[in-house]
Amino acid sequence: MAKQKYLECGKAVSTHGVRGTLRLESYCDEPEVLAKLRRLYIKTPAGGFECMKVRAASIQKSMVLCTFEAITTLEDAIRYKGTMFYADRADLKIPDTAVFIADILGLNVIDAVSGEKYGTLAEVITPGGREVYIVNDVRGGTFMIPAVPEFVKNIELEGDGAGIYVELIEGIREVAE
Repeated sequence: MAKQKYLECGKAVSTHGVRGTLRLESYCDEPEVLAKLRRLYIKTPAGGFECMKVRAASIQKSMVLCTFEAITTLEDAIRYKGTMFYADRADLKIPDTAVFIADILGLNVIDAVSGEKYGTLAEVITPGGREVYIVNDVRGGTFMIPAVPEFVKNIELEGDGAGIYVELIEGIREVAE
């Protein structure tokens, strides 16, 4: 599975002030990660990515206030409300061992001991600030796995053994069917 070059990192939820500043909801582990980026990207109608140079960024509560070189008025900023912003993977200063949600969606979920395939990872949610994997079960329906070391033993992103290796407790697959 090829790693995506551009990763969702935040969404413009509103404007701030009258000089074109946007309030971005951060999709990063910490808003500081988003606030440190000097370039963000938006998708073009043709499916490519356009670079948006960041002039300044700061954190306000859990939001990132971001001013772009190309957005200088409130009217300009309003047009970007609801826009998804992306980061170039190469711009992120993170450990090589970091795993992005975009990289694991669609991976097989496999029993770490027996090798039985349980299904594929469909979604990652974060109720209460903790990640939970939503798995499309091979038997039909879905089930949830808390993304903690007690359940998730290993994640292989590449090669023949690519998958999310788990140890489940009895009954966990029946919870959400």
